[in-house]
Amino acid sequence: MKATIRYLAGIAGPSGFGSNSTAEQVTEHCSSTLPSRLTALITGATSGIGAETARVLAKRGVRVVIGARNMKKAREVRENILKESPNAEVILLEIDLSSFASVQRFCSDFLALQLPLNILINNAGIYSQNLEFSEEKIEMTFATNYLGHFLLTEMLLERMTETAEKTGIEGRIINVSSMIHSWVKREAFQFKDMIKGRNYNGTHAYALSKLSSILHAREMAKQLKARNARVTINVVHPGIVKTGIMRAHKSLITDSLFFIASKLLKSTSQGAATTCYVALSPEIEGMSGKYFLDCNESSCSSLANDESEALKLWNNTRSLLHKRLRKAAA
Repeated sequence: MKATIRYLAGIAGPSGFGSNSTAEQVTEHCSSTLPSRLTALITGATSGIGAETARVLAKRGVRVVIGARNMKKAREVRENILKESPNAEVILLEIDLSSFASVQRFCSDFLALQLPLNILINNAGIYSQNLEFSEEKIEMTFATNYLGHFLLTEMLLERMTETAEKTGIEGRIINVSSMIHSWVKREAFQFKDMIKGRNYNGTHAYALSKLSSILHAREMAKQLKARNARVTINVVHPGIVKTGIMRAHKSLITDSLFFIASKLLKSTSQGAATTCYVALSPEIEGMSGKYFLDCNESSCSSLANDESEALKLWNNTRSLLHKRLRKAAA
């Protein structure tokens, strides 16, 4: 109840920011302290909070690399950014996160640019009411929202580690999740079922993918610490935002309820605030494996905090990727 009141009233938390804070507000004082020309890679930045995140980071002097499936929309986003920030550097690369081959090509293209990588924002996400499968015959939501980002992070981690070592600047990985992860019951969290889309329900599949992204961060944070890598990984819940995914959910509720709920939704700029805060704020230096809501560390479900589940998911994911990538290379 207290959290709900705090959200509705926009009351600031320990960070000094709250649910009403915008991406520009939370990064306003970062500009003067940021190292010159950081490089951030953002997936799904062609609309919604991804596009707003890219705009604000570029405005703060960060070189932005946008990984996009729709290059037409990506070019439009770049044009809009450059109108506001003519000196910004925005690079576009094509990626389809549901395709392992596409993720591999994207990483090769990015690494060929010989750029540093300070910030990786795994933002892209889809919601589908209907059961669909990727080219690897994996349920599409799980393949896109979780597996694609897992592979992307694995393939770019060495560049991030190298960048941090050379520059002395902490690398930051951010997984964009959702509070909907807490809807998943332990008995329903079965890796094989998620891959095959058994008993498919669009909202449940979305929740499973978002829970997986939190568990990914939990285990990866432990591994990065064990390696003494100067790279952190955290998870953000942007809030319930007026985006395309929310419109996709609209059919699940009545128009009248949607109208009432929409008055409580965050704007796109408010939705991008937590991502931008975790990406740039000096206040979270060294924090890793944490869950952030409204620009403040928060709590997630007990299942999302389960280290044994995180390790099991990690091992199952690595095994799946190894088999599929080896088969594709044969």
